Amino acid sequence: MDVSPFKPSLVKAVFRDVTPMHVSRSAAWAAASVTRTVLTEIIDGARRAAAEDARKKLIPGDLLSAIERNVELEVGDKWYDHSPTFQGLTGVLYDAEGVIVPSRKRGRSRTPSAVVGAHRFEAGVKKLLRSRGATAVPVTVRDLDGIASVFLTDLARDAARVVREGGVRRFGTVTLVMSGEPASPPSPKDSFRAASAQAASARREDGRTIGRDDVLAATTIQLFGGSLRQRALAEAREATQSQRRSR
Repeated sequence: MDVSPFKPSLVKAVFRDVTPMHVSRSAAWAAASVTRTVLTEIIDGARRAAAEDARKKLIPGDLLSAIERNVELEVGDKWYDHSPTFQGLTGVLYDAEGVIVPSRKRGRSRTPSAVVGAHRFEAGVKKLLRSRGATAVPVTVRDLDGIASVFLTDLARDAARVVREGGVRRFGTVTLVMSGEPASPPSPKDSFRAASAQAASARREDGRTIGRDDVLAATTIQLFGGSLRQRALAEAREATQSQRRSR
């Protein structure tokens, strides 16, 4: 399997933005692999949309087509409020009084965020585009940067939450996904509440370290049941095993 274009050093920097916990080497490789899998799926979907119009260079509309055709690809949605490309994709929001909630204004922030830090993903996104035989206009590259940044930030938050909640074995889909998932997997909230009494003994880490299995559990939260989640988990396992063998 190809090495992820998103380096472990970048992954750890994103994790540091959201948690003071230590991130193990295998966790960083797993998170990089999952992000690569998600972005690859989006790029491939956009390539198919472009091919229908006999184009090779990806434009923002191709990203919209890819995501609208495959609900599994609707990830990194905090970027949608930031980018003009995705206006309207998530629908109109109403408050308790039935008044339309305006989209969040774009602006500079002094605190680290997935949106502010999206530029860090540009080199990796361009490398991934080349590996898929694709080119893209600058605004499309920017949107892919943002989706990657927001997705990995959310993955980091969920992995830290898994550690704080005390375990990953309660997430049956982490181990069962390879042999077939149930038709209706439990919601993330139900998963976190389940087996809380056994959580403390479930983890192998020290409670201050995010490990590979914590990232895999976070992946099951970010990606609901489907082929994308199965592939992301399988490729993350393979990536971490390959790194162990190469040491």
